[in-house]
Amino acid sequence: MNKVIVEKLVLKKKIKILLNKLLLTLLVFLIGLILIKNNSNLKKVIKENIYEKSIKFTKTKSIYEKYFGKYLSMDNINNNEQPVFNEKLSYLKEEKYNNGVKLSVNNNYLVPNLESGIIVFVGEKENIGNSIIIEQIDGIDTMYSNININNYKLYDYIEKGELLGEVKGDNLYISFQKNGEYLDYKKYI
Repeated sequence: MNKVIVEKLVLKKKIKILLNKLLLTLLVFLIGLILIKNNSNLKKVIKENIYEKSIKFTKTKSIYEKYFGKYLSMDNINNNEQPVFNEKLSYLKEEKYNNGVKLSVNNNYLVPNLESGIIVFVGEKENIGNSIIIEQIDGIDTMYSNININNYKLYDYIEKGELLGEVKGDNLYISFQKNGEYLDYKKYI
């Protein structure tokens, strides 16, 4: 069979799968709305868990992928690509700092992301400079501070090992938090 015809058939199949996923998602959403409208207890639960608590985007993404698969799979494109930068965090010295750790690193150290997740904050934090907070797949919020952040925006998905940016000077500040409680950094670096 002609390669062009095969590629067209594969594309049609992928479009059909995508449309089926969209229709199923819409159906689940509409059924959910009907159930919520008719049940006051369910309204209360939804209000408490969505409007009053923080939504964990990575948990939502993992649940979606578990039941519906990847939202738009590009697995067959560029199979030969390998991560350019995939090293572990390296530092010269560590010391506890506020609710996290201050790591002494080489000047202009390139900071790798420790775990895949979604960026939930990019900006300036008092006393520690430019910061980026990533809600990791495991539900832990990791804050990296005192770095020149690469071109990342709020809600960008970032893979494990990707470069976050370059440390300003020779100190990197990191803290780990889950459900409002700070975690012991020694378990994560």
